[in-house]
Amino acid sequence: MLNSVIKKLLTSTRKVISLSKDYVVFSGSILPAPDIRWCGPEFKDNSYYLQSTESEATRLVTQFGCNKNSRILDIGCGQGRLPIGILRVIGELDYTGIDVDAKSINWCKHHIESKHPSFKFYHYNIANARYNKRGVSLRESFRFGLPDNSIDIIYLFSVFSHMTEADMRIYLSEFRRVLDSEGKVFFTTFVEEKVPNYSINPDGYVFNRCSGNLHVVRYEKNYLFTIIRENGFIVEKFTHRTEADNQSTIYLGKKHS
Repeated sequence: MLNSVIKKLLTSTRKVISLSKDYVVFSGSILPAPDIRWCGPEFKDNSYYLQSTESEATRLVTQFGCNKNSRILDIGCGQGRLPIGILRVIGELDYTGIDVDAKSINWCKHHIESKHPSFKFYHYNIANARYNKRGVSLRESFRFGLPDNSIDIIYLFSVFSHMTEADMRIYLSEFRRVLDSEGKVFFTTFVEEKVPNYSINPDGYVFNRCSGNLHVVRYEKNYLFTIIRENGFIVEKFTHRTEADNQSTIYLGKKHS
């Protein structure tokens, strides 16, 4: 009778431990558990998620020549989708990931940084009406805490798509400082022609109904390109509606006088 009770307790404990795991091991990589992953429902599938990590790392190789000597700044790194891919496709390099979500940064520190010290992760308590309502508002004096000209590639996937125009302008200004002279920027956001210059959650666009604050931040194409030029960059490549949720991709280089 006692043995039976003990066995039931052990079985129950094992189930709790299994349910509390914040990761899965798949195809040789540690991935965030499906129920805590950002992005849409398709990312719950391990194969799809892992393939997406490799695709993003490969993007940096093909578009920017990323290699083991590159210095990467990943803004809105979440639970490390890009660095997981970098480790599989490129290997160790100088990587900095930042996010306003403390839980995501803690996951990355525990599962990536602890095993790969050249990958550093930092929580920035920046206010965002969607992801970090209690954070500190950005000011013009904001700095990433990185030296001048210390980064080769800045990567933002679906970050400006959930950020105010004012905050985006501050980020772009700071990108100019931290990027090396030949540095590059990749980001996605919602972009269309012949629409208002700047819209938050526009009715009937992409989603039938927007879900919460800053779900969709959309720019008129020429207006966005003007902001980019004003902050010292040139658009090297633009692809319309090629990313998740019909976001567009923008590839930037530094504008030289």
